[in-house]
Amino acid sequence: MLPADVTFAPDRVAVGASGNRIEFADGSTRLCATSGLWNVPLGFGNAAVTEAVSRATHDASYLSLFRAPHRYAEIAAEALIELAKPSRYRRVIFSTSGGAANDAAVKLARQYWVQKGSGSRSLVVGLKGSYHGTMYGSHALSGDELHQAVYSVDRRSVRHVSHSDDGEELATLLSREGSRVASVVVEPVLGSGAYALSDAFVHRLLALREEYGFLIVADEVATGFGRTGTMFATDRWAAAPDVLILSKALTNGAMGAAALLVGHRVASEFVRGGWTFIHGETQAGTPGCSAAIVAVIEELHRIDVESVTMSLADELSQLTTRLVSDGIVTGVTGRGCFLGLELCDQDGNPLSGPEVLRVVSAVAANGVLVQPGPSSIELIPAYGFTPGELVEMDTAVRAGVAQSREISA
Repeated sequence: MLPADVTFAPDRVAVGASGNRIEFADGSTRLCATSGLWNVPLGFGNAAVTEAVSRATHDASYLSLFRAPHRYAEIAAEALIELAKPSRYRRVIFSTSGGAANDAAVKLARQYWVQKGSGSRSLVVGLKGSYHGTMYGSHALSGDELHQAVYSVDRRSVRHVSHSDDGEELATLLSREGSRVASVVVEPVLGSGAYALSDAFVHRLLALREEYGFLIVADEVATGFGRTGTMFATDRWAAAPDVLILSKALTNGAMGAAALLVGHRVASEFVRGGWTFIHGETQAGTPGCSAAIVAVIEELHRIDVESVTMSLADELSQLTTRLVSDGIVTGVTGRGCFLGLELCDQDGNPLSGPEVLRVVSAVAANGVLVQPGPSSIELIPAYGFTPGELVEMDTAVRAGVAQSREISA
């Protein structure tokens, strides 16, 4: 998403990345506190991942999944199911991005109901403020304002409800249209703003599924692979979603890849009915992508990712608590190693989008890259952040916020 009329200075043009740092064309480097936009929790240039991809592309430069599997994809699928627990998931559908995977999930839910003789169940419900991508279907599902009207995105079969009322708006919608709802799609922690779904909302969501029968799709593109302290954020749920969407950290950013993990309820119906899911992406599940997935899973086990992220989350909690107590930020959202820092002006008003971007630029000028959110900045550090890098991040955030306030004054 690049503005059409902007020419970028050398200090904005990335030329390389290593560890937790990005190098720019002017020779400067900055600490990346976004894990490469959530993609690189194991650090840039992770040797195990790059070597696995290199071997796979040398030994089998390209194999497709059209009409038949290949062994690389089979091994990756088996590893994913084992990681996410065979008691919860049964099949894997490979995709190329989070947006494309969300498109596939919408198709899968609608086909499920059509082939069960309930073709009227075509509505898909998402959350206000959510982000699921900018493919045509995922763009419609995204609850953020992303110029959907400009692109004539078709939202006639999509509904959006609040997540901040513990599911009351969802329950009201279902009381009217529950027999027409195919699926409800949620991010356990919203990527825009790092707003975590409350335990009460999740409890209500699961109870409503029992009552109305819709499928639950959990978009864990941002929260998967240890980001919130457990391997998947939905591991905390009392029952599994029907479909789990993974991307970003899936390959540590080495390859464009996504995966849908399909639960027993949906998978068994497709097997029993002999149904064919009509979805194909040329670059989905290639040998290189599959090898990267397996290498990432092995690395997560090697570092004992849940212990590592829980420890890092504790350090981040202490850091952000100090930022609030010192008046640098007004609040903290999120969970684990995925946090939002809420920002207000001197009159207590939430910062506007342009004002947030000024803070992001000021923090970058102090050597650290952070992610903008709605009236907030987000901290999404890689799992290997050192104590020194945490101090560096804290210092840059404090300086950037202070400098942006001076400019505003």
